[in-house]
Amino acid sequence: MKKTYTILKDNYEDAGQASRDIKMTLKMLGINPKVLKRISIACYEAEINLVIHSNGGTITFEVNDDGKVKLAFDDTGPGIENIELALKPGYSTASKKAREFGFGAGMGLDNMKSCASTFDIQSSKDGTHLRMTFE
Repeated sequence: MKKTYTILKDNYEDAGQASRDIKMTLKMLGINPKVLKRISIACYEAEINLVIHSNGGTITFEVNDDGKVKLAFDDTGPGIENIELALKPGYSTASKKAREFGFGAGMGLDNMKSCASTFDIQSSKDGTHLRMTFE
């Protein structure tokens, strides 16, 4: 099974809907609850980052026949200037608007990396590409 969702920049009203749909789909497929929790956390964090930091992008999720879940997040920029710094807990470049909505604690990438079985992030001014798998 494979699904793709479009995420719009600054669309705080719909932020989290793709993650909820993914969670419900995986729950119906009978994914292990402990794995489902890790996926839900990582997916939500990544979706919120698309809303807050990118110019918009997509989430693609795939479930293999063996139950392995793959999540891909791709945006069109502006990119992460310093990935190593962005991975440090507490570091945030969130805007004032994002902070007003309660986001921007600087824990997103660290939470994603902690939850995923594999975690790969590549970024340039043209966009950020994040891949995670869960087993």
